[in-house]
Amino acid sequence: MSPGSYNGGAVVAMIGKNCVAIASDKRFGVQMQTIGTEFSKVFPVTEKSYVGLPGLTTDTQTLQEIFRFKANMYKLREEREIEPRTLSKLVSSTLYERRWGPYFVHPLVAGLDKNNQPFICAMDLIGCITETCDFVVGGTSEENLFGICESVWEPDLEPEDLFETISQALLCSIDRDCFAGWGAVVHVITPERVITRTLKSRMD
Repeated sequence: MSPGSYNGGAVVAMIGKNCVAIASDKRFGVQMQTIGTEFSKVFPVTEKSYVGLPGLTTDTQTLQEIFRFKANMYKLREEREIEPRTLSKLVSSTLYERRWGPYFVHPLVAGLDKNNQPFICAMDLIGCITETCDFVVGGTSEENLFGICESVWEPDLEPEDLFETISQALLCSIDRDCFAGWGAVVHVITPERVITRTLKSRMD
């Protein structure tokens, strides 16, 4: 078992029509043992930029604080919020700095830029970026998520349709992964607001 799958988890991000969504399960476990059921792997960096950190929980918590600190320092220096694309470069360079002793996470970045254009990307544990125009996945459920997202995702989804699509994809995937589950949290980022909803799922 790799360290990245030791605690389990699932994160997915999708692009819609002038909106973007990112969601994760809420299980915190140690292999087959469930320790907590309120641990989301998705964290806000700015009002319109979120980062998902599936992987080893200790590294998830460490990187969350590092990214929050670096984003705040960027805002102080530049006097503006960090853009999602710039945030992805920040995340990538932070991971690459530790390439000889890497953090065991596979980050996802999702958000809207200053022109409200959606942006999502995923990367490996040393920061190699994969930018797409549909969806990205991470965690122990990623094989399930790839198959389901390819089946249900459509271009130009409205916010409510995007919420329904990403929710069904995530719930169906974590139902087939004993390392993920115990509910989910979904963030839909639109130009006007961020819609956050909590989902119930199988509790076994």
